[in-house]
Amino acid sequence: MPKHTFTKDELIEIFDGVKNKTLGSVDKNNVFDKTKDKPKITGIAGDVVEQSILGYPADNKQEADLVVNGWPVELKTTGIRRPKRGNGLFEAKEPMSITAVSINKIVKEEFFTSNFWHKLEKMLLVFYHYDSEMTVPAAEYANFLIKGYTFHEFNELDEIRLKNDWELVRDFLINIQETTNNPEEHYHRLSSELRSELTLIDTAPKYPNPPRFRLKRSTVSSIVGDYFGEASKRLSKDITSMKELDSELRRIADIYRNKTVQEIMNQLGIDIKLNKKGDVSKNISEQIVCKMFGVDVKKLSKIELFDKLDMSVKTITQTSKGKRTEDTKFINIDFENMLNQENEEESQLLNYFLGKQFLYVVFEETQSKSKLLDNKFIGFKRFVFPDEFIKSELQKLENEIKDLILNDKLVDVPDIDSKTGKQVINKTGVPKSAPNFPKSRTSNLFLRGTSSDSTKKPLTINGVDMYYQQVWIKGKLMVEMLNYFEIK
Repeated sequence: MPKHTFTKDELIEIFDGVKNKTLGSVDKNNVFDKTKDKPKITGIAGDVVEQSILGYPADNKQEADLVVNGWPVELKTTGIRRPKRGNGLFEAKEPMSITAVSINKIVKEEFFTSNFWHKLEKMLLVFYHYDSEMTVPAAEYANFLIKGYTFHEFNELDEIRLKNDWELVRDFLINIQETTNNPEEHYHRLSSELRSELTLIDTAPKYPNPPRFRLKRSTVSSIVGDYFGEASKRLSKDITSMKELDSELRRIADIYRNKTVQEIMNQLGIDIKLNKKGDVSKNISEQIVCKMFGVDVKKLSKIELFDKLDMSVKTITQTSKGKRTEDTKFINIDFENMLNQENEEESQLLNYFLGKQFLYVVFEETQSKSKLLDNKFIGFKRFVFPDEFIKSELQKLENEIKDLILNDKLVDVPDIDSKTGKQVINKTGVPKSAPNFPKSRTSNLFLRGTSSDSTKKPLTINGVDMYYQQVWIKGKLMVEMLNYFEIK
């Protein structure tokens, strides 16, 4: 048993006393002194909480950190930040590392007596505000505010999800050990092959580095949202695994398959609001999916399950021959993160495509270039990006962008009309131009800028003014990848 013993009332008094104070101001034992000659120390915020706020030395024992009212409690200090998009107050900065995946030990364990569950059963979470858009040296954590704390226990539904996730990992490793001559050669498959099946956790880093269990960043963000009063809505039907979600997607798809968007909206009681083109906007698909699941919200992130899964809705419209009609837009590029990251694990771009789950709503055109209202619903595809795509296409894109910026190759390229030889002028009278980032004519992945006001280019990099840049993927490549996934 750990020796760090407290009553719950004692801890409430201690942490109430440090709320909204900086980590530096509560560092009575001078933990930050070690950052003077070691600027890249990891876990400095947790060290301050343990050594200066609670007053006990760091240790690497596998059992829980504290005993609270006679119960073992795991202490976790985690960063939170303001979301760059959306209206939430705070979100988790990163996934939460829980414990090692002890490969030879886990195959003999059961969930409720496992080291994994002992770490998660009762937790004390301390939140500090990582108030910076970019990675900072360890010493600068002294300026970050402690924003709150919570004694966290997973509800019954999440407990079942965690159990199902853990058993997927355990059974995967058992299978490798029982069916291969050299199991160690196959351990590298752990993270990639289970990525689409795990709900609340993942494993990282990738083998041969010793793998660890983590709570996904979206799972931690959900806990943060609950603490700050931003709880999402529960589905009427409990879904505890991806297998159950797939079953529910098939059930729903069978109800609406081959109906037009207009017919579905009428059936679900969604008001049809036409845009200037006499059609509904593309984002209506997400509202339709929410209503299909019986929740009257417009965003999937407002539904508890999908919030924790970090699942986004995308629409794909195919021709009657199954071909894609247009390219797909994804994430805004965070250039500061890209240029300041110290390793791949800090890459905003790679982590987005590794961590995100996508629910594709598949429509079919009734005729060439038909309105969205007239397109037929075909079904769903639950999709994660293949590892090979991330290793090749995505890593290549990131390297090309960094090369342009870091080696001073970035230039602004005028958009020239091929017929007149003159620069194109947009509708607001501004000459059209764009930075020489990868373009759709040469790359499967490319950047394209967007802005609500084309007269203003809010970003400047190496003296080049530009709109906010998003990653796009060619429709042809997207269809090729989607074809590997079963339609629900």
